Amino acid sequence: SLLQENYNAFVTFPHQRLTRMNPMMPFRRSLLATCAVSALAATTSVAFAQQAREVKVGYALAVNSHYGAGAQAWADHVEKATGNAFKFKQFPSSALGGERELIEGLQLGTVEAILVSTGALSNFVPEIGVVDIPFLFRDTAHARKVLDGDFGQDLLTKFKKRGLIALAWGEQGFRHLSNNKHPVNKPEDLKGLKIRTMENPVHILAFRTMGASPTPMAWPEVIGALQQGTIDGQENPLSVFVSAKLWQVQKNLTLTGHVYAPIALVVSPAFFGSLTDAQKTAFIEGAKIGAQASRKFVDDVEKKGVDEIKSHGVNVVTQVNNAPFQAALTPAYKQYAAKYGQKTLDQIAAVK
Repeated sequence: SLLQENYNAFVTFPHQRLTRMNPMMPFRRSLLATCAVSALAATTSVAFAQQAREVKVGYALAVNSHYGAGAQAWADHVEKATGNAFKFKQFPSSALGGERELIEGLQLGTVEAILVSTGALSNFVPEIGVVDIPFLFRDTAHARKVLDGDFGQDLLTKFKKRGLIALAWGEQGFRHLSNNKHPVNKPEDLKGLKIRTMENPVHILAFRTMGASPTPMAWPEVIGALQQGTIDGQENPLSVFVSAKLWQVQKNLTLTGHVYAPIALVVSPAFFGSLTDAQKTAFIEGAKIGAQASRKFVDDVEKKGVDEIKSHGVNVVTQVNNAPFQAALTPAYKQYAAKYGQKTLDQIAAVK
């Protein structure tokens, strides 16, 4: 700055000569130096004030997935609404660890935001396990209405006592079954198949009840396990199958639609508590916009995903009679009702 240059030039003059020339010089020198330092301090202070605060946001899949779509829409809104007071830095493809590690990172305050499946969350917030019950939702419209309504919004409040702040429900879609052994058309076809499930007791019980060998596994390990034959198959929505290019490691896909899979947009309590009310509003609104972006991504994949998967040589069973699968799950349904309450299940079923 000009003040700095003047100051540097000034202090290089021989002090004694200046003093002899003008007895007031030491005072003026001191005054100018003080002004210069004050100006530099003010400039530095402004620079720091304008620096955006980083928000680390992690998720399991690639950027070009429903997770990525949700994260980007969330980031765009918050950055714009806060005048770029925040800058989102995305960590896709489990760069910060699997979903369990991401959730723990929120609780510890080492991660600010995540998009995560209910499959992993149910180990931290047991109440949300109810939405993972097979064939609980009639269709996508039913599931979205439940989660956007009183029931779903009340579920979001359950996170707080578990050291998490959940802001909105996004979506993955309905889960389907794939494997490398043979097409699955009926429950009997599942017998003995080693199926990767999330670390989710509701899912594990369902597949065990239908005769499969459920193998809980974190997502980062799945592709390698399928390649090596450690597991025979997995179950995920079309959005995941396409984003992860599972056609590279799976031969058969059956559109069972056995479980609806939401995702939650969650922030760290420590981070959220540090925000102003206006900033909190921006994050909440941004999360809702991100949730809608994830749903739009899923809708688009549902329209063209099957054709794309078939084009890569996967045998896809599209016509499935779910009644036998539901009948095979009767013992599991009794346990679900005992755990979550039949009244709760009826409440979800009654939503029109």
